[in-house]
Amino acid sequence: MDDNVWKPHVTVAAICQHEERFLLIKEIVHGKEVINQPAGHLDPGESLEQAVIRETLEETAYDFLPERLCGIYRGVPAGCSNEKTIIRFSFSGKIGDKHKQPLDKGIISTLWMNLDEIKQTQSIHRSPLVLQCVLDYLQKPSYPLQVFSSDFL
Repeated sequence: MDDNVWKPHVTVAAICQHEERFLLIKEIVHGKEVINQPAGHLDPGESLEQAVIRETLEETAYDFLPERLCGIYRGVPAGCSNEKTIIRFSFSGKIGDKHKQPLDKGIISTLWMNLDEIKQTQSIHRSPLVLQCVLDYLQKPSYPLQVFSSDFL
């Protein structure tokens, strides 16, 4: 097998809206405080649905029920070459119960922010995808989870 095969990192993100506010997290990344959606990497053997449920619970302590696919994105983290490409699947859904449990390592807190607050904090977003995913959720069509073959969910 060729070791030079490009291998993107697959991630998932949750778009959780309650009334006019969106659930976000404040976390430490490379020594800096940043804002992001509940998001993370797909683990081996895990479905996209399982990953977004797990990541939301680990990072916010909230249950999450994904209902729609909002978008699929490609990004390269700042300061990285194209070899470290992220493919992000963004899901919208319902927020459920909040559990009493510690948040993932590096997570400082959860935040509920309206769209204006999200726009005003762009300079400390983990990536431009934070705002883009919210805008796409609000302005573009989303898709039922049935667009995926059963092995993805």
